[in-house]
Amino acid sequence: MRKMIVTLKEHYETVLLVLASLFLLLALIKPQIQLKQEVHNYLLLADISQSMNAEDAKVNNQTVSRLAYTQHLMKEIVKTSPCGTYASVGVFAGESVALLFMPLEVCANFDIITDTIEHLEWRMAWKGDSRMTFGVKSAEGIFDYLNVPAQMLFFTDGDEAPKANGINKLDISDVRIGHNVIFVGVGGHEPAPIPRYNANNKWVGYWGTDAAAESAGGGIMYNDASKDDPDPPVAYAEFDRFLSKLDVEHLKDMTSEIKGQYIEGADKPEFYEFIQSQTPAAKFVTAYSVRWIFLAIAALLVLATYLPDVLTYRFDKRLSKA
Repeated sequence: MRKMIVTLKEHYETVLLVLASLFLLLALIKPQIQLKQEVHNYLLLADISQSMNAEDAKVNNQTVSRLAYTQHLMKEIVKTSPCGTYASVGVFAGESVALLFMPLEVCANFDIITDTIEHLEWRMAWKGDSRMTFGVKSAEGIFDYLNVPAQMLFFTDGDEAPKANGINKLDISDVRIGHNVIFVGVGGHEPAPIPRYNANNKWVGYWGTDAAAESAGGGIMYNDASKDDPDPPVAYAEFDRFLSKLDVEHLKDMTSEIKGQYIEGADKPEFYEFIQSQTPAAKFVTAYSVRWIFLAIAALLVLATYLPDVLTYRFDKRLSKA
């Protein structure tokens, strides 16, 4: 009996180790199967209007603009999202939203997504004013274009120019995507001046109250070279600066109107946990890795090579008792 176990062991180990090597090789080729599953699909939307240049946020204890802070939050969301999550990036200015690219899987396209976020800036804006209710309506059209449900994270300070009132405010109570919208408030609670840059993105001063009024709150486009020669007009004194702050009340009013959600953007684990806790918005046919299955089988096969030793030990122990 013992001789039979020893003979079995000789061939048994060889076969199992060969099979284990085979499964390890299969694991190296990144085996995948196609599965339709529920996934998070985020539309990261950045307000790029002039007020987002106000510097009243901090990243790593350094003061940065609201837009730079938005970029930081966006990149952290992508970084903390598990593989299988999809993300697209868009910008808001004037009265409309523009989509920069269709949804991409975050792990396979991490560099593309983060590089796009890194290059967001105010000069991408196509219009000077900022009317968020119109922007929400425009986002509804973007959702139709995506043709797949998404969770829209609208990063904004909520500071409109001109200020929303009964005349220029659009009724958004009939917006169909409200449950898919999360307004992420960005900016300080104390008024801060808005820097003004020329067409070469060089800081030239701060927006003045008169210039802001003339240009609907900041955002003159430099189509006319005379407006940029030698430099755009700015506030001549500190008291003349146009001030801006996070308009929580306006954002919450819009949130209530469309039955969406509002959260203040905070570079803290709680903020990212809130984002990741949202119900998956879409169903995608995604590549699901089965590498772990092959690795598990290879490990079990290696462990199984010790089975004859266990049997031999138990057999010898039984004989010794006899």
